[in-house]
Formats: sequence, C-alpha cells, structure tokens
Amino acid sequence: STLFPYTTLFRSPYRTVKKVFGKVHLWLGLASGLIVLVVALTGSLLVFEEELELLFHRKQLVVKEVMPQRKSYDELAAIVVAAYPDKKIKGMNISPEADRSVLFSVGKNKEELWYVAVDQYTGQILGQRDYHKRFFTIMEDLHRNLLLGKTGKAITGVSCLIFITLLISGLIIWWPAAKAAVKQRFRIKWKAKFKRVNWDFHAVFGFYSFIFLLVIAATGLVWSYPWVNKMIFVLSDGKPQEKYKAPLNKSPETTSDAGIYEKVVKETNRVYAFKGELRISFPLEDSLSISVFKENKETRLANVSSGGWFDRRNAEVLRLRPYETETTGMKVRRLIYPIHTGSLYGWPTKIIAFVVTLFAASLPITGTMIWLGRKKKAKKKAAKVPKGIKIARPELVNVG
Repeated sequence: STLFPYTTLFRSPYRTVKKVFGKVHLWLGLASGLIVLVVALTGSLLVFEEELELLFHRKQLVVKEVMPQRKSYDELAAIVVAAYPDKKIKGMNISPEADRSVLFSVGKNKEELWYVAVDQYTGQILGQRDYHKRFFTIMEDLHRNLLLGKTGKAITGVSCLIFITLLISGLIIWWPAAKAAVKQRFRIKWKAKFKRVNWDFHAVFGFYSFIFLLVIAATGLVWSYPWVNKMIFVLSDGKPQEKYKAPLNKSPETTSDAGIYEKVVKETNRVYAFKGELRISFPLEDSLSISVFKENKETRLANVSSGGWFDRRNAEVLRLRPYETETTGMKVRRLIYPIHTGSLYGWPTKIIAFVVTLFAASLPITGTMIWLGRKKKAKKKAAKVPKGIKIARPELVNVG
C-alpha cells in the first residue's frame, strides 16, 4: 500500500461499502431468518401442489374405469345435492383428462367450502374434503399469512422486502475485490473445512440462485401490497385495473333451469374449443349469472384462461372474455402466479423454483452458522491479546 497509494485509495471506500452492507445483511438476516425459513419451505412444497394432490388423493381424483358414456353434469349435480341437502353447489371443476373425477364445491354460505369428488361415469361420490382443513390450503395460509391473518400478511410482506434487500446486499458482499478472488467466488471448495464449505455454500449458491430468488420475491409482493398490483396495470395499460362484475340474469325467474350444467359446459367448449380445465362458479345470489373460466392447456405458457358469463336459468351467453382481448396489464398479471410458483413452463421451471426455494430455506441456517463462527473467532483473537497492551491496528494481530 505504501508503494501503490492509489490502490489503497480505491480499496478503502469499497471495503467501507462492503462493511456497511455486511452489517445490513447480518442484522436483517438475523431479524427475518425464521420467517424466511417458513416462507421458503412452504413455498417449495407449493411448487408441486398439483402433482402432490394427485399423488395423495388419487382415489378421489382418478376414476377406476373410463367408460364409453359419462353421466350428464346435471345428473352428477343432482347426486351431490341429494347427498348434501343442507348445502348449495358453488362451483364445478372439470378436468380435460378422461380419467379424472368431477369436483363440486359446496357450502352453506360464503365461508364454508367443501370439495366433493364424483365419478363422472358411475355417479359414485369418491370422497369429500373441507377446503379450509386441506393440507395445501393450510400451507398456503402459512406461506402468505403465517396463519395469523392480516397481521401475518403484514409480517410476510415486510420480510419479503427484507429478503430482496438481503439478496442485493449479499451480491455486494459476494463481489470479489481482487482478481485473485474471482475463481473462489464461483465454486465450492468441498475438500476444505466445514466452516469454509458452509460459507461457500451460502455465498456461491446464493450467487447462482440470485436472479431466480429475486424474481420470486419480487412477484410475491403482489399478494402483500395492493399498490404493487395496481402498479402493474398503471405501468402496462396507463390506467388502473378494470374490474369485471358478474352481470345479472336476463331470463325471467320463472324460466326452468333444467339441464343448465350440461348447457353451460357445452356452450363454453363450443366458444373455446381448446383443451383445458373448466372452472364454473355459481353465485349464492340467484340474480347473478354463472361465471366460467377455461385454462388453455395447448399453449406453452401457464395460466392462459378465457372466460365468460352465462344466464343461470337458460345458459344464454351474457358476456365473453377471451384471453386475446385482455389488456396488457391483465396478461402481465396472469403471468405473476406461474412465475412466482415456477409453473410458467411446466416441469423445467418448477424444478428450478423448487431447488432455489429449498436453498433459500437453508440461507438463514448457513448465515447464522457463519455469524456464530465469526463471533467465536473474534473471542479467540481477543483472548490472545495480552492485557494492558493497546493494538493500533487490530487486523494485523496474528499475522505471521
């Protein structure tokens, strides 16, 4: 440094910046560590929600035998109504796969919700589950709200912002100060002592997963802060989101609704001929129309859905909402969920999301171990300094 003073001048501010960000990274990491651990672990499980649901509840979701002729959806609805006379049918999910059961959602009011799986060929009820006690419903609530309602939502929202700060500060800390340190920043020295391996695991894998975790965290803000959701539409469309309301039925109340389920499904498949899952909602208010959304499984992207509203008594088309006519803001908003969960391009992106979120869950653990190791090292250094002797430059102690 005495021979090359300019090097000292350059490195000094850089080291100061790294030191400041190191402190920020440390204390924010310790403060949010437990929340990050919970949110990341539940997030990694939710990546494969669809696949795990099918695995654990196969007897309910897959029929025993695919027959040449299925029962009409009105017959299936009548079976459900007879089995649950004190509940109303709220919706119906129809999978494009021929071996899947039809899922009816039923409940007495807006809060109560049960899933009832029915064999579409025999009409047999294969099982029922309380939606609110469902494993993945609890995992999602834990992921978004820590099972604490609005308070938990506020905590996870702040933790999400902190996590983004941790990612950026971590990248600054990771950035090599000299060319000699570049190689070691990109690979883990597995043969080194545990302390070094732990640091490498935290820092090196942190670098490789940086962009993925940043995107996942940033998209997660949509569910925590309404202003983020509004910003998507303002930036994309130049105006706030246009909210759609279910139109009122046009037919007289005396009109018979016989065959309404079959008519709605048939008309939806006629308008939207692509292969995809059909989600039909029946409002508890008799004056409101039936809403239908069909996800297009023939496209490469996930969550590409077209919808519409039908008169609940005669299945007349009241309004259509094809995906092609959606605003740019709505198309961007539709992508947020598959980007956040990793389902954007199916299995490849799901695997990436699973690996990086599982790694994110390890960050508070490896980070805490790094901190504890440095505290232990600092105590050892302090113990080696003889009492009564002042050290002008502590960083030079023990340098041989």
